[in-house]
Order: sequence, then C-alpha cells, then structure tokens
Amino acid sequence: MTDPSRNHYVALPKAHLHVHLEAAMREATLRQWCSEDGIAVPPLVEFSDFTRFLDAYGVLIELLHTPERVGRLLDEVVADAAAQGVVALEYASIPEKSAAFATAEEALEFILPAAAEAGRRHGVWTGAIVSIDRGAGPDHALAGARLAARFADRGVVAVGLVNDERDSSVTAAAEAFAIARDAGLGVVPHVGELAGPEEVRAAVELGVDRIQHGVRAVEDPWVLALLAETGTCLDVCPTSNVILGVYPSLEQHPLPTLLEAGVRCSIGADDPLLFGVDVVDEYVLAEERMGIASAHLAECARSSVEASFAPDEIKRDALARLA
Repeated sequence: MTDPSRNHYVALPKAHLHVHLEAAMREATLRQWCSEDGIAVPPLVEFSDFTRFLDAYGVLIELLHTPERVGRLLDEVVADAAAQGVVALEYASIPEKSAAFATAEEALEFILPAAAEAGRRHGVWTGAIVSIDRGAGPDHALAGARLAARFADRGVVAVGLVNDERDSSVTAAAEAFAIARDAGLGVVPHVGELAGPEEVRAAVELGVDRIQHGVRAVEDPWVLALLAETGTCLDVCPTSNVILGVYPSLEQHPLPTLLEAGVRCSIGADDPLLFGVDVVDEYVLAEERMGIASAHLAECARSSVEASFAPDEIKRDALARLA
C-alpha cells in the first residue's frame, strides 16, 4: 500500500543540504560489506552518547577501502536522493579520512567526477562540502580549507565544520573560512547542536552562508531575531537531534518555534543509515509528529532550494514547480 503523505513529500522538489556521504550508505550495502570484511555491523539508531555514534561512523569509513566501493556508494546515494524528490544534493565528507586513497587530493579527484556522473545518470545536481574536523586543530582546518579551494571549480561548493563543538568554538575556524570565501566557496558549519545559542550567534557574526543544525538558537530570543533578520538558513535534522539526546522527542523539537519566529530552515536527514530516516521521512514526521502544516513544509523546501549552491537553472526549475 502506498503512503499518501510520503508520496506528497517525494513529489515536493527539494534540496538536501545536510547529509554526510558515508552515513547515507544503504543498510543492505553496509551488511554486505561487513560480511565480506568479516566485521560486526555497527549499532544503528540507538547510541548511548555522541562518542558511540562517532565509533559507528568510523566503521562506515573503514568499509570504504576501495575506489570501487566509493563509486558504488556515490551511485546509490545519488539514486536514493532522486527517488526522494531531491533536485540538489550537497553531500559532506572528510576526504583525508578516506581509506581508499593515499591522499585527500586523490580522494576528491575520484569522488567529484564520480558524483557528477551519478548526478547526470539520476537527474540530481551534486555539490561537495569538504568537512573540517574541529577536533583536529588549527593546522588541519587551514589545510582543509586550502584543499577545498583547490577544487572550487571541480565540484566542491563549501567547507563545513564537524565533530563535537563543546570544546572548540566556531570562531577558531575563522581563518579557514576566510580562505574558503576567497576561493568563492560557501561556509556551512555545524553549530548550535551540542553547544548553545552563543555558538549560533558567533557563526552568524562570522558571516556564514548556512548553519547545520543551529536549533539551540531557540534558547535566546535575541539570536532567534538575528537569524530571522539576516535570513541565515538552518539545515535542521530533527531525528538526529532526538537520537543524539539534544531533545527528548520529536514533539519537543523546536523546528515549529524556529519557523514561527521567521527563521529560514531546510530539512535534512544528517546520517540516514545511522538514524533510520531519509529526508522524506523527516518531512512526514515534521507534519505528523510536530504538527507543522504542509504549506509551511513547502516553505522549508523552498528555503532549501534558495539556500543551496546549485546552479541558477536548477533553482529556477525547482522553485517554479514549488510555486
């Protein structure tokens, strides 16, 4: 039996702006590769803390130890995006952590054209976000930004900032962000998830293009107003926030409050394999569990397209269909 709610949100043109490449792996693919490599399948959906989540993510990275597997992952991730009505996919990854290639440069030289070709096959525009691991220190941040800048005309569209933000403020990456901006790249850090609204404020004041998560802005009315005034888009992933303990339930998630305050939000799945939801599931849950009206969720889809780094023609077509 088909699900009318799901079909409705599949049909909604949208950009998926907050998804990590390795953790968008299909579960069947995960199980096949774990069996082939003789390793245990990592836990999915339930994590006692953020460290256990990172451990599971590490297994996914280890499985991608050949170019063939990376190519298959890219094709499946893009095919799944197409099946979910995604017109533009911005996937994040940390190239130097790739086990299939000797250097981060080699990883991007393989990943970027393979993703673009998968996009052509499946009808989805793709752009890469080079993630900076905030726990790896300032030299890593600068190297990551310079790496991204070298590939700015080959499929990299932005730099991100990932890992536990509680011990590393977004301001520590300001120099790296400046390098990215000078190369014409976007800046889309993770903030306001494990740390509070002060990090959201700091990110906005740094002039970032979007914020991945940012949900704890609701704890400070001034920061909420700042987001609304600047039009900074938050790439919100409700199920991720619940599973990692930021909020106790979807019913208590602040996405409705953010929208009511005039904050632009896109909706993403973050790590679909590990959290058990895809981007369409998140739209359905936002309506059914959070009580957000379908028309307001269409505005989230509109924001996702407008805030993406996709070419203008992709945006025009998607926005015309949304209208």
